[in-house]
Amino acid sequence: MPSGAERSAGEGFTSAVATRVAAEACRQAGLDGDGARLIRLGENALFRPEAHPVVVRIARSIEYLESARGEVAVSRWLAGEDFPATRVLDDLEQPVIIDGHPVTFWHLIEESDRKPTYGELGAILRDLHSLTLPASLSLPPYPVLDRTDRRINAATEIPEDDRAFLRKRARELRGRVGELRFESRKGPVHGDAHVQNLMVDRTDRVILIDLERFSYDHPEWDLMVTATEHHSLGWQTPQEYGAFVGAYGRDLRSWAGFPTLRSLQEFNMTTWLMQNVSESDETAAEYTRRIASLRDEDAPRDWNPG
Repeated sequence: MPSGAERSAGEGFTSAVATRVAAEACRQAGLDGDGARLIRLGENALFRPEAHPVVVRIARSIEYLESARGEVAVSRWLAGEDFPATRVLDDLEQPVIIDGHPVTFWHLIEESDRKPTYGELGAILRDLHSLTLPASLSLPPYPVLDRTDRRINAATEIPEDDRAFLRKRARELRGRVGELRFESRKGPVHGDAHVQNLMVDRTDRVILIDLERFSYDHPEWDLMVTATEHHSLGWQTPQEYGAFVGAYGRDLRSWAGFPTLRSLQEFNMTTWLMQNVSESDETAAEYTRRIASLRDEDAPRDWNPG
């Protein structure tokens, strides 16, 4: 009989697999996982148990174990700095591993009715980049294309021609990134710094979430997300992007390396979405739209937020 990890690998990281893992993780942690609701299925699966103010975060495979350990360490460091970031449960040993999936447990953030602004994103990144890492916390460099090969190899619902194209594009981007000359000193970097990774709690405090790609590297990696969303995709109004730039104090689009980071961000957004094409027709259609754009540098990026 196959083990739980082997069974999960054979099924892929679907909502059904994640639900089973969440139930077992809650049981082992002594939490009531009955009726746990799936909040999001992306790079991770997030669940909210009905009986506890907790979020259960499930990684795709054991290969994400070091990232999960890093999240826990960063959360505890930022708590000590009183920095407004998501907090792990302190009374549990984390992460736990269920059927080959690293699982972590986080305090639920009770959201207010308003959404965070781009000005608040710029301000929180400015404050984050000004922090000094303690000697006890060792962080990796920004993972430029660390999950690309894994995503492309694992994708089962894409044409082989797409797979070949994505592998070729990844090689090209690695070469271009290797030639970059950054303008900023290295420091703490969030690694996935978009406005959806902010939450506003009921005291109106803006909180940074999703710490799994936290790194020690150049701040440009955090600025490229919003700059690309505005420049390529038009997801922010000029006023919203202006507020982001004004709060942070820099517009990445004026840097000579921005075209490379823009191409890299578009590539990452496409391969991230590719992981879930089997979940819905809408996701499959959006993936098709995005990869068609990647094949034509001059095509408009009429992408929908995923």
